Amino acid sequence: MPYASTAFRRLLEPLDRHTLSQTAARHNANHGVGTGGKAWSCQRHLKALIFAQVAGLDSLREIEQGLCARPDALYHLDLRVPKRTTLSDASAKRPAAFFHDIAQHLMASTARKLRGEGRALTELIDASPIPLRDLRFTWPQADNRVRGLKLYVHHDPDANMPVAFHLSSPKISDSALARDASVEAGRVYVFDKGFAEYGFWQRIVDAGSVFVTRLKRDAKRREVLPLPLIPDETGILGECLLKVGHKSPRAGAINPLHDTQLREITVAREGKTPLVLITNDMTRSADEIAALYKQRWQIELFFKWIKQNLNVRTFLGRSENAVRIQLYAAIIAFLLIRLAKQGFAATHEGSLKDFKARIAVALLSPLNLTNRNKPPPFKTTTRNQPLQFVLPGIQTL
Repeated sequence: MPYASTAFRRLLEPLDRHTLSQTAARHNANHGVGTGGKAWSCQRHLKALIFAQVAGLDSLREIEQGLCARPDALYHLDLRVPKRTTLSDASAKRPAAFFHDIAQHLMASTARKLRGEGRALTELIDASPIPLRDLRFTWPQADNRVRGLKLYVHHDPDANMPVAFHLSSPKISDSALARDASVEAGRVYVFDKGFAEYGFWQRIVDAGSVFVTRLKRDAKRREVLPLPLIPDETGILGECLLKVGHKSPRAGAINPLHDTQLREITVAREGKTPLVLITNDMTRSADEIAALYKQRWQIELFFKWIKQNLNVRTFLGRSENAVRIQLYAAIIAFLLIRLAKQGFAATHEGSLKDFKARIAVALLSPLNLTNRNKPPPFKTTTRNQPLQFVLPGIQTL
């Protein structure tokens, strides 16, 4: 019987084997596991975790039994069925940096392909908590809202996928994360008022990029100069030029944004208080600025999708290393599903959630996107059948 590529193998196609090998060598991630068909390499470890994420498996036993269901399909995947203890030990001891770097490489290499040609690069910035409430997790830190980790993401709304991410302690505030964030030229950064770090804003201005955000309620507004409203702009209640912040907000500290002129736009919202936006963009219309900030909803949908459709709540191990590896594998699984939906499954008309449900059922089988329920062709035999015994005096038909 000719080999037909399974849905899981097609899903794994963007994972370049040379990149996997080079990253494993850089982190010495295959130390002590041996070589050959029985070695539990980090490449096989990653594939097993992606399999668990897509299939919705949330325990070591389920992963073992799920891979046992089709052992004949594992050969072409360069995969084998792991023992539960093997998988547990690997998640506890293998460098989580290997999985982080694979996720980051996958983001960098594919976001440009999915983004529309000629469109300015917009990055939505936000962070979301990953709760670890079970007291058997002894290592997580906590802020006043959650105990666990915080997932910090830069999201490209045109490619509809993250382009950078970082896992941190929830005790690290959003403004502290912004203080260390990288800034590149020619980009539009959109974020909420939690990232109100004036040094970060000024670095965006100095790089020749644009930001769109909101001011905190107690922010100091100075040298306010109202601007005339443009009649064609709908929902815009007011515009002004201003400067923000004190020159020395704290003892010894200097506000680098003190002399930078900004633009404030007030946008009407139905049934809610008006939305007050601030930006350094002096060229776009107020409607365009409001539309940029409205795109921020996409990153909220990304966080919601991975929490509802991937396993980022029930963990296979209790060590910090195991939790980080599982979260990195979840992000890689999302990227692969997103790429498959845009690539070989582009004819599938359903949502990303619908597509994930379909491949979850057909992971170790060929994927059928035609929705046809046509049985395989049946060949009838043309061989002449021998005549039956006929009694004398009885005429045969």
